[in-house]
Amino acid sequence: MKGALVFLAVFAILVVLTLGNTAIPPGQMIYNAVLPGTEAAAGYLINGVDAITVIIAVFNGVIYGFIAWLIFTLLMMGVGKKKDKQNINQVVNVNVNGNPQSPPPPPPQ
Repeated sequence: MKGALVFLAVFAILVVLTLGNTAIPPGQMIYNAVLPGTEAAAGYLINGVDAITVIIAVFNGVIYGFIAWLIFTLLMMGVGKKKDKQNINQVVNVNVNGNPQSPPPPPPQ
């Protein structure tokens, strides 16, 4: 769940940044590679922003959001392993069915 929040935060930030500056890589390169010859869409506006600019912004948001999510997930997995290694050395005795594991104390005299 936390990873999804990391992805969404980075996605939103990069979309806003790219709407102001489409030169942030790799959005423009991916747009040219995946959607060649679609420059005719340059006249269409989405809430006052050029459609191509929005497409490039979404590409950047998804790519950088995925990278941030992956780094976050790998870091959290590493933290979890350190916690597990610390808990391995602890010994826990469980008393099942009321059977004592040590001999009863001697009766009082």
